[in-house]
Amino acid sequence: MNGNIDLTVFYEFLTDKTPIGIHAINSKGQTIIYNDKMKNIEGLNLEEMVDRSILDVFRFNHSEQSTLLRVLQSEQPVLNVKQTYWNQNGQEITTINDTYPVFHEDKIVGAIEFSRDITTLEKLIHQPLQRYGEPMTFDVITAVSPQMQRVLQIAKKAAIAKLPVLLIGESGTGKDLVAEAIHYEAENSTAQFITIYCNRADDKVVERLAQQLIDLPKSTIFCERLEYLKLEQQQQLLELLESYSNEYLFIASIGNDPVNLIASELLMKDLYYFFASITIQIPPLRQRFDDMKPFIQDYLRRYRQRFNSQTKDITNEVEQLFHYYDWPGNLKELEVLLDEMTSVMSNEEYITYDMLPHHFKLKVQEYRDNTALHAEDFVIQAEQQLIPLEQYLQQAESYYLNKVLDKYGHNITKTAEALGMSRQNLQYRLRKMKKEQN
Repeated sequence: MNGNIDLTVFYEFLTDKTPIGIHAINSKGQTIIYNDKMKNIEGLNLEEMVDRSILDVFRFNHSEQSTLLRVLQSEQPVLNVKQTYWNQNGQEITTINDTYPVFHEDKIVGAIEFSRDITTLEKLIHQPLQRYGEPMTFDVITAVSPQMQRVLQIAKKAAIAKLPVLLIGESGTGKDLVAEAIHYEAENSTAQFITIYCNRADDKVVERLAQQLIDLPKSTIFCERLEYLKLEQQQQLLELLESYSNEYLFIASIGNDPVNLIASELLMKDLYYFFASITIQIPPLRQRFDDMKPFIQDYLRRYRQRFNSQTKDITNEVEQLFHYYDWPGNLKELEVLLDEMTSVMSNEEYITYDMLPHHFKLKVQEYRDNTALHAEDFVIQAEQQLIPLEQYLQQAESYYLNKVLDKYGHNITKTAEALGMSRQNLQYRLRKMKKEQN
């Protein structure tokens, strides 16, 4: 290789070909690096950014600040932060950012940001989960974790009390499912379940609800994401709800802690108090992984019935990767991922790592490379810290059994034959392995 090649050739290739958006600013907040991926994410070009402050080009929510400027001021890195903002064309953008200060001779000279675009995902996870054409009762909701069992227990009591209910949880956690289940538990089958999608850009949303309520028979009104209304709209909504408080069952949802929303002037305190008699916190998927496998199995069962599919389950390797990922879009993101994979499957019985979409593989690649068990993990290196023999043997057995199971499509009989053991012995080891992992 010619040692005299200009390194800017490699620099330009690196910045332009990476699937991650890169944006760097100097100590004055002016853009000095803005790669092709960042241009695609933000719909701008370098000429529109160069020598201009970020605040001149982008508009941020009043409760947020540019992560680049925050790092520039604090001189501390800010990692894995979701940020929503708007460019000068009014286009909404949502990214996950890793932002670092840049120093030269112990003096900060700027900041650099690496961004993953989740704008499309954010729009998807605000959609409700699939209903499959049947009433969403408590019996239909797949929830086995202690956290969700507690949620359903409180929700059933709320249905009996018939008081206003506030559901708190991130996008995609299934707040709408719980709301509908409360409705069916509290009302008879002829009552309507009406969802009001709160939207600050829709000035007529409260007015339309008022017109609906004039002649509406016994019903449940579910106000999805109160904080998405302007404060003036929230005041109008409160006055409307108070005037009909004895006639309808009112349920509402918010996406964050109500105290924080009130402090950020995104939620009116009196409107919160109207619903606060019964509040139900729905935990994110990353805090209740026990609910993931039943959700997947229920999805695949319905998919088999609808399309005569052969797909039974996911492999152990995929399940491990799913448990590592933090699922910012919760159950809705998982459902969208399953939709994407099953749409291109034919006769496969198991969803394997190779079937995962490329964008999802990128998210979990670091974990798979660094922490997933491989054959070389069982070779002792000189500098490797030793672990107890029993723990080492458990890891080796778990790794080997999972690999052979995946090879034979989780067929217990074939796997047992390949391992030279009985079906009963294999099933005993698998139960033991699952118990040790829990």
